[in-house]
Amino acid sequence: MSPDRRPPPVTADGRYIVVRGRLWRRANPEIPEDERQRLTDALMHARREVGAALRAGDAAAEKAARARVHAAKVALGERGPVWWCDGAPDYGRHLARNTPYAAWYAALGDD
Repeated sequence: MSPDRRPPPVTADGRYIVVRGRLWRRANPEIPEDERQRLTDALMHARREVGAALRAGDAAAEKAARARVHAAKVALGERGPVWWCDGAPDYGRHLARNTPYAAWYAALGDD
């Protein structure tokens, strides 16, 4: 990360980061570090494959690579069933200002 960029804000409960005002679910913190790294590596590899398929104009390869991206994100807990157990809904992909995190986000002064 360049020195002028700071990491995205993380909600106090650790469930989300905020990018351009939108909540994105974080990986399940209960995943052991070695497994999380393996899944992250697989995710990055699949994302590179998406790019290569797009550059090549190969729709079938793109579809397969996007499926691998999705599978890695589900395994990490960023998509699919939520990884927390308290019954709280998933606000992933919602604008932070339209969720129960609105006051927290407003206090950041990023909007």
